Amino acid sequence: MEVLSRILELLDEADVDFRRLEHDPTPTSEDSARVRGESLEIGGKAIVFKADEDFHILVISAACRLKSSRLKRTLGARKLRFATSDELLELTGLVPGSVPPFGTPVLPLPLHVDRSIMDQTRIAFNAGSLTNSIIMDRDDWYQIAGNPTVVDVATPNDVS
Repeated sequence: MEVLSRILELLDEADVDFRRLEHDPTPTSEDSARVRGESLEIGGKAIVFKADEDFHILVISAACRLKSSRLKRTLGARKLRFATSDELLELTGLVPGSVPPFGTPVLPLPLHVDRSIMDQTRIAFNAGSLTNSIIMDRDDWYQIAGNPTVVDVATPNDVS
């Protein structure tokens, strides 16, 4: 709950509107969209990955999938892989599916955001647990998240 508290503190300090939901565990993006009553597209899926020697967070629309080759090329990385569950727990104290779309100061990792999120007017995300969600204006989130670098590394799920 420490991550959730940090997020709520940031949102309160910024004096922005948001909606917080407590719900049954939502291990998938589809589950989250269903319990939130929101479209899959506005879901911010936060992916922790390792590029060469450094871990990062990438946020993409839950309606998209990552094109690893694009991310590798964009970052100029030779090697790229997802963090393991153990690495995720060690780095963030979180389990898969609970990572929010925030880097420093919430999580100690650089943050990148895919244009698929920037195309939305709102963002919805699991906020440090599988049972807490936040839905808010995307522009407000982007500013509070520190105006992360925007990349083009995702493609809609229905496209090859």
